[in-house]
Amino acid sequence: MKLHTCGSCSSPIYFENDVCLCCGSVVGYDAILGKLRSYHRAANGDLAPEDDRDAGTWVYCSNHDRYGVCNWVVPKGDPTGLCISCRLNRTIPDLSNASNLLKWSKIEFAKSRLVAALLEYGLPVISKSEDAQRGLAFDFLENPPGSQVDQSKRVLTGHEDGVITLNIEEADDALREAAREQMGEPYRTLLGHFRHESGHYYWDLLIRDDAARLHAFHQLFGDERVDYATALQHHYQNGPGDDWQEKHVTSYAASHPWEDWAETWAHYFHITDTLETAAAHGLSVGNEAHRFYVTGNRSMPIKEIGMEWHEVRTLLNNMNRSMGLPDAYPFVLSDTILQKLSFVSDVCHAAG
Repeated sequence: MKLHTCGSCSSPIYFENDVCLCCGSVVGYDAILGKLRSYHRAANGDLAPEDDRDAGTWVYCSNHDRYGVCNWVVPKGDPTGLCISCRLNRTIPDLSNASNLLKWSKIEFAKSRLVAALLEYGLPVISKSEDAQRGLAFDFLENPPGSQVDQSKRVLTGHEDGVITLNIEEADDALREAAREQMGEPYRTLLGHFRHESGHYYWDLLIRDDAARLHAFHQLFGDERVDYATALQHHYQNGPGDDWQEKHVTSYAASHPWEDWAETWAHYFHITDTLETAAAHGLSVGNEAHRFYVTGNRSMPIKEIGMEWHEVRTLLNNMNRSMGLPDAYPFVLSDTILQKLSFVSDVCHAAG
């Protein structure tokens, strides 16, 4: 994530801000430019960029003024009134339940980080309302009555035919942590869910129907035609095998080639986004003899990205341990995993 600063006072502002906490300027995310901008807000709500008052008239995404859930802007007169991120929503939670608004807010800000990164790569971000066959949609659902007794009724987080479904209880920190412990996962976050499930969507979009890419995928990840349900059942009953860390970034990635791809895709975004953040803050890492500045260059060869990430990961984990927290990135990148990450990188850059 890039470092954003207020256009009025140059103070740092966070990606989720809609106001500068130092000078009070109105700020919003411009998805076209890929940055937070400061705006002059007229009495009728119209926004004019402080750094270019002639850059047209903008308004907040309608979810901002109605629910306080989004800080992205759209050109005034946009027929949907929704930003490109919120336009992807097909189903939102029932907001007559007050706790759902807080959950949805957390969900939207995590999703907006995903969408901003996808746009930065130039990956296609098209809603199903624009393209029913190849578009993307999100359903944010809560468990129906009786699901505590009958677990089969629970909403499953996943992807199918361009629709990413998220159980909104994942926005409850306590419940998500309980699920992480139960599943034996070292990492489980809303942003992690979105990155993983988006990997399934982009596999369908960018690999499935491309013979050359599919052949390369088979060489690295295996044959996805292996029965999925049977593979998952075997994984949950028997585990990933003793040597899974040599070939897979997580134990779940060892369950099936589709999950290997989605996990690797997610980790590519974990790594590159964090490196970009480190570079934006001018982070310098390494020992005295080999100190260097993190570049955060997403176009670097994966071997160089891996070398930078090794240093940053070590720093992140040691910082967390100093705070008494678990490792921020408790994963190891073998040579085989780096090859898979390189394939993900190639697919991203080719599509962009």
